[in-house]
Amino acid sequence: MELTELRARVAELMPGARDELAELVAIRSVADPRQFPPEECERAARWVLGRFSALGFADAFLAETADGSQAVVGSRPCADPYAPTVLLYAHYDVQPPLAESEWRTPPFTLTEVDGRWYGRGAADCKGNILMHLLALRALGDAIPVNLKLVVEGSEEQGTGGLEAFVQNHPDLLRADAILICDTGNAAVGRPATTVTLRGLVTVVVTIEALASEVHSGMFGGAAPDALAALVTMLASLRDERGNTTVTGLDSTQLWTGEPYPAEQFRGDAGVLEDVVLLGDGSVADMVWARPTVTVLGIDCPPVVGSAAAIVPRAAARLNLRVPPGMDAQQARDALVAHLHAAAPWGVRVTTRTEAMGRPFRAGLDGPAYKAIGWAMEEAYGSPMALLGQGGSIPLCNVLAETYPAAELILMGVEEPKTLMHAPNESVDPAEIASMALTEALFLCRYAALSR
Repeated sequence: MELTELRARVAELMPGARDELAELVAIRSVADPRQFPPEECERAARWVLGRFSALGFADAFLAETADGSQAVVGSRPCADPYAPTVLLYAHYDVQPPLAESEWRTPPFTLTEVDGRWYGRGAADCKGNILMHLLALRALGDAIPVNLKLVVEGSEEQGTGGLEAFVQNHPDLLRADAILICDTGNAAVGRPATTVTLRGLVTVVVTIEALASEVHSGMFGGAAPDALAALVTMLASLRDERGNTTVTGLDSTQLWTGEPYPAEQFRGDAGVLEDVVLLGDGSVADMVWARPTVTVLGIDCPPVVGSAAAIVPRAAARLNLRVPPGMDAQQARDALVAHLHAAAPWGVRVTTRTEAMGRPFRAGLDGPAYKAIGWAMEEAYGSPMALLGQGGSIPLCNVLAETYPAAELILMGVEEPKTLMHAPNESVDPAEIASMALTEALFLCRYAALSR
């Protein structure tokens, strides 16, 4: 099918796609029964199942995963016995809306404002589900590859349901190329694939110094303060420029792909005026190529209600992002050793590792990457950029290990203005259309290159 015909077909389908996305966003599919009824996720799963079943995934079903979530799994073979197989991935669960008072529009009602569509999941990741549907509908019966599908229901919870499912059913999802549609572009109209992901280590460190609170007037000055000890330890994790200074971790790596302009980053991150960016590297170096420690939370007395007493016990939850080329287990060990070494006054230090995930780097030399680069340039009129991502997608490592010959391509409708995981999440409908066109072109080109 020609580019002009495909583009026109996608444009023709967009009004219906808007209505479908509104239906899907209205389903409050937060995969946490403490916050939302589990029936909402089941509704979303059945919505996805119905749409793909209607597109030729005749064997599609709801697969129960180890964490209790349901994944939509199916396949659609093509007539060519030598055609390659492409696995399409997305997820239908969403982040909780957080404070609804911070939303300019109702979080579960798709609302257009200044040309963008607002709503929780509009981009991450329900917009990507619509991208898949649009691409396949635009091609109709002319899909030249074998297709497999998995749309999971607990990605945002990080509970590993699909990862375990892949390991337990390796033949079900085996493919030559895998489109992980849960990332996005450098900016609206600037196509990109994500080629690296930082891994993560989450550690809780607890400091104990006294048996109980004691009066700060009677004992302050000689009695060790657990909160002050914790502050000292946390301060040792960065230098005055903001560089991570965990002993044993290399914080000098450089990013060689698409740059991340500092002014764009300031706007994307909402950095306040006159507040400086951290680190002595470029923005891309700092967020994609180097380790970073973030203090996620501290257990200590709140300001309101605190007493004139020395704090006997304090704790902090730390998140270490691990760049490609660095081993996550070694990074975790280095962080724990650093915390023990930085503890003053002989206070007791205990650590507990909550989570650990390895970094990921995509291979770029196969036919699928050649095809996606061509498809993005055709669809957008500009070349594909190579991005990193500071976040982690543990599924990528599981897929890479389970299917070592497969090419993994991370792409999607998100871009910096999306504000995924934050209030006022939105998607630019032009990105849904352009990425759907990209996917349709990719499937055709990849089939041709694989013959």
